[in-house]
Amino acid sequence: MAEPILEIRDLTVEFSTEDGLVRAVAGVSYDLYPGEVLGIVGESGSGKSVSMLSVLGLIPMPPGQITAGEALYKGQDLAKMSKKELRLLRGGELAMIFQDPMTSLNPVFTIGDQISEAVLTHNPGMKAEVARARAIELLESVGVPFAERRVDQYPHEFSGGMRQRAMIAMAMANNPSVLIADEPTTALDVTIQAQIVEVIKAAQEHTHAAIILITHDLGLIAELADRVVVMYAGRVVEIGDVYTIFDAPRHPYTIGLMNSLARVDIDKERLEPIPGQPPSLISLPPGCAFHPRCVHSQGREVCRTDVPALRATDAGGAAHRSACHFSEELASVRSPIAAGSEGSR
Repeated sequence: MAEPILEIRDLTVEFSTEDGLVRAVAGVSYDLYPGEVLGIVGESGSGKSVSMLSVLGLIPMPPGQITAGEALYKGQDLAKMSKKELRLLRGGELAMIFQDPMTSLNPVFTIGDQISEAVLTHNPGMKAEVARARAIELLESVGVPFAERRVDQYPHEFSGGMRQRAMIAMAMANNPSVLIADEPTTALDVTIQAQIVEVIKAAQEHTHAAIILITHDLGLIAELADRVVVMYAGRVVEIGDVYTIFDAPRHPYTIGLMNSLARVDIDKERLEPIPGQPPSLISLPPGCAFHPRCVHSQGREVCRTDVPALRATDAGGAAHRSACHFSEELASVRSPIAAGSEGSR
């Protein structure tokens, strides 16, 4: 089996606030392998974006700080690199598609200038006209029509979907080894979302990059991901290949996320929300952080007192792990996705 291109090991990220210390990421570990798409899913505030932004040096420090762990990219610890060293990697070998292209693109520079800057930063000997030609080529590759004309337009002259295409073009500019997509379809309507999914697929085929897909959209995960990391309250609660996660989830939170999905293949009068609210990261409940919302805990004391370890399950062995004291019991709970699929046949 290939060696991981990125290894996150026991990563902990904290923020000092007026209300107290926020542990946004608490001992997170996962690997990213060459050419794969790793989905990271969870509610807002689960730590999925912060885990990536922190290792790229993109969170404000202070108040944020990596207090423990490693982020090994080709054996180099990103968490210990200087700002200058990280700048040499960002936009080159490590690229990111941000959640909101309108705030990520500079409104006073043309789209072409911004893509050209990304190219020239990592190719300082390149001539400006060559970088401009590369910008046009990249815009064409992500499906921006009339790229030779639109390269001279400003972000406000692009629609939301076209701005996101421009962001993907910029991320592809230097053929990255790792492409991080942070909620790439959140602000777009359904039709445009489907188009952006196809653009991301084409981008991976072109660059052969490993992709980290950060999202709360399980439909997007099912469409693109090879493996899935489920996060809750700053921790990984389940990890496995996409087929096992969807067919045989072994954590109540994962099952809750699937139950809350709108479905077109089954008759469902009301959505089933996960009861309660995510906990405050300043004062997490003792034991399993999910136990106050968990319908399977049933008041059992171990859930209230002991933090469950991330361990192998009966569903997928060492490759599939769950942080639930009673993950084996969940084998009798049919996955809402699998049950719906069977019912629609």
